[in-house]
Amino acid sequence: MNFVRQSRAFTRLYLTVSNRQFHGSRSVKNVSPTIESTPMRILLLGSPGAGKGTQSSRIQKNFNIATISSGDLLRKNMANGTKIGKIAAKESERGDFVPDDIMIELITNELRFINRKNWLLDGFPRTINQAEALDETLTSRCQPINLVINLDVPEDVILQRIMDRWVHVPSGRVYNLNYNPPESFGLDDITGEKLSRRADDNPETFKVRLQKHHKLTKPLLEYYSKRNLLFTFKESTSDEIYPQIEKELLKRFGREHFKGEDSSRLTNNNETNISINNLR
Repeated sequence: MNFVRQSRAFTRLYLTVSNRQFHGSRSVKNVSPTIESTPMRILLLGSPGAGKGTQSSRIQKNFNIATISSGDLLRKNMANGTKIGKIAAKESERGDFVPDDIMIELITNELRFINRKNWLLDGFPRTINQAEALDETLTSRCQPINLVINLDVPEDVILQRIMDRWVHVPSGRVYNLNYNPPESFGLDDITGEKLSRRADDNPETFKVRLQKHHKLTKPLLEYYSKRNLLFTFKESTSDEIYPQIEKELLKRFGREHFKGEDSSRLTNNNETNISINNLR
């Protein structure tokens, strides 16, 4: 009997010490299970001029997420006169898109520098080839995409937007004379540097780009729809679309990554009289 009691005492002592070594000073029964939040790995798609940059900025402002804009990367390369930039400039003047192999290399290299679990790719992929190459890269990193946002904006609205659009190339900041004008005409609000028009921001060239975009992206949208990843937002303005995006992100990923104020609450609160435009 003494031997049995000593054995039981030793077992209790061993378990107590083991639990404290593993969980610190707390016992197992007081340790709450840790549930990791779902990481945000998002693609943002839409026609040129659909407002991807605006939505990307708002998402980044209100969520803990890193963003990569294929358009911003290309414009920086064009401004710096790199090999990729020169190719992009020629394609842009013709109303064409940059070849798949160059875009894949550009984005794949950029993904290597992301050290955060939450990220958003703005404007990439645009073709099935790009999508498959991206899947291969992300699978090797165990970071599969879990949401694809598609912005569906009427073509006449897009054409009017690009006529009023001005850009600060170094930062990628975009202004619109109609709904988001710079404080001083032709100058960036932050740096005071000159704004410029994009080479392809004219109706003729842009209509060609839109036609090519629709042809390329139709199979791409089907590709993501079959995988139950696609969510399309169909409205005319960014102010109408963003609250819907935010609601969907909160629904899918919870509030763990959220750092802003609920835009739907702000727009519905008559006492505060805050417009969604203030979230721009």
